Amino acid sequence: MKKLYYSAVVYTVLGLLAGLFYRELTKAQDFTAGTQLSVVHTHLLTLGTLFFLIVLALEKVLHLSSGRFFNAFFWTYHAGLVLTAGIMTVHGTMTVLGKTVGPAISGPAGLGHILLTLALVFFFLCLHNRVRPDFARPDDAERRLS
Repeated sequence: MKKLYYSAVVYTVLGLLAGLFYRELTKAQDFTAGTQLSVVHTHLLTLGTLFFLIVLALEKVLHLSSGRFFNAFFWTYHAGLVLTAGIMTVHGTMTVLGKTVGPAISGPAGLGHILLTLALVFFFLCLHNRVRPDFARPDDAERRLS
């Protein structure tokens, strides 16, 4: 449970820093057009902070971490979110600075999204195995009643 809590905290800090970076960079460059940099903070706060707070609540009730797919979900999700947010930051910064964005940005961005998708598959497998009654172990019945 601690690693879920710390994940939410880290993504909160990263999301707030991303918002500050966007505001200061665009102000310093007198940039008013649209850029991916403007949504990095919302991605980190939503996909990082809020998602891990929800997973933390589900962990408390369903003990998701006891499932065999939990570690695969946890680390794949982090890798996908960090890669996605990192590439969005690079792409947005290059846009603000007036640099050309090439295809080298598209590949890692796609990989980040693929990792997030795979992590969500692991998450739903983990969730599925904890909510289906026929997969529940006898000691789980006591936990659910208390």
